[in-house]
Amino acid sequence: MTLERVWQALLAVVLVLLVGVVLVQAGFVSAPWHVDRGEVRVLDNSGEPKAVVNVSVADTRQEQYTGLSDHDSLESGEGMLFVHSSEDDRTYVMREMDFPIDIVFIGADREITGIEHARAPEPDEDGEDLRYTGRAKWVLEIPRSYANETGMAVGDEVEIEYE
Repeated sequence: MTLERVWQALLAVVLVLLVGVVLVQAGFVSAPWHVDRGEVRVLDNSGEPKAVVNVSVADTRQEQYTGLSDHDSLESGEGMLFVHSSEDDRTYVMREMDFPIDIVFIGADREITGIEHARAPEPDEDGEDLRYTGRAKWVLEIPRSYANETGMAVGDEVEIEYE
């Protein structure tokens, strides 16, 4: 192999790696080393957990767009955690959802800023008009009424662990 061919092969490898890094950074694909599971604990005033939720983590644009729309249901204690790079006003829609959920908005200070009880779309709706907005860096989606059953409230402190 000539020196010129070696440089061409090396350049091709570098370009492929660069494109991969850009796609990961832009949020279009998950990093291959990324773990999409975690745990969210909502604490009471004494710092004890009042709710523990095992979550799937949605931290890419594609995962966030799809959300729970490809799920048939959620069991008690299960959910999806949407991870954003900063706190901002976030709007979530019930696009193609088959079941109702609670949407818990969590600020950068790891306190609950809002809880919405979202209904599932009717058979003649696609869910695009069912919009729920809150201020959040993280958004936790859990089974409908789970927030009430566990006593979650605005102002509760939240511990979030994921990789």
